[in-house]
Amino acid sequence: MNVDIDKIVKILENAKQPQSDFVMLMDSFKDPYIVLIACILSLRTNDKTTYPATLRMLELAKTPEQMAKVKEEDLAKAIYPVGFYKNKAGQIIELSNTLVEKYDGKVPCDIDELCKFRGVGRKTANLVLSEGFNKPAICVDVHVHRIFNRLGYLKTKNPEETEFVLRQKLPKKYWIPINSLMVTHGQNVCKPIKPMCDVCPICNYCKKIIK
Repeated sequence: MNVDIDKIVKILENAKQPQSDFVMLMDSFKDPYIVLIACILSLRTNDKTTYPATLRMLELAKTPEQMAKVKEEDLAKAIYPVGFYKNKAGQIIELSNTLVEKYDGKVPCDIDELCKFRGVGRKTANLVLSEGFNKPAICVDVHVHRIFNRLGYLKTKNPEETEFVLRQKLPKKYWIPINSLMVTHGQNVCKPIKPMCDVCPICNYCKKIIK
């Protein structure tokens, strides 16, 4: 069975599954800086905690210049209880100072430059490029990695390997929307444990490779 990625994307786009708070947050803020710092908050933190914490953070500052002036303890208090909130507060303020001092207050639109910032990996960098700059980039998280392997579209060992295979195989027109589609599907139906194949809208197109 060949995996019909065009059909799968079309079905998921029309599935009207409930979006996570974080996906809705990314849709609301297309500013590269806000996407970047919101993504930092989301690491190792569930969406229901990340969403309100991000809104509280943005009450303190919305630009690198503003954030560089925020006290670390005030930011830590605002973003609590996200995971590692004290470390993340320091990381965000440090990053903001670097942006002001070395990048004229502007987030770079280059993945290698983004990955130079402490705590920023390829997943975050790609999300900034796609959601913040509307540039073709594939943000691969655990949902994207899991679902594409279950579908049988590819066979990879980790998210980073999945990103590079998708860069070669996935049509470029799907690079930006694929993360939100797969995250939404992964949280609602194609879950890590006990995937709900009986109600899955793309079940007939899936090889159901469960690892």
